[in-house]
Amino acid sequence: MNHMIEAGMPAMEAIKCATVNAADLLGKSDVLGTLKPGYYADIVAVEKNPLQNISALIEIAFVMKEGTIYKQDGTANPKAFGLK
Repeated sequence: MNHMIEAGMPAMEAIKCATVNAADLLGKSDVLGTLKPGYYADIVAVEKNPLQNISALIEIAFVMKEGTIYKQDGTANPKAFGLK
């Protein structure tokens, strides 16, 4: 996404390329790419605004996949990986 923005693409469009557009290209836009009821709930959260600096997406603070939290407050959740 850094390269897209360096080439002049707005940050929101670069994010859409990685989410909505990617799901569409995979033929999975009926279950991926947006947050809607019935879709896979794969979510990441960052502490800084990626629209101001896309590099904020490198430091992921929270990850949820299909309702399971894998990372919270920047720390991995061992139970999500089947560990104690």
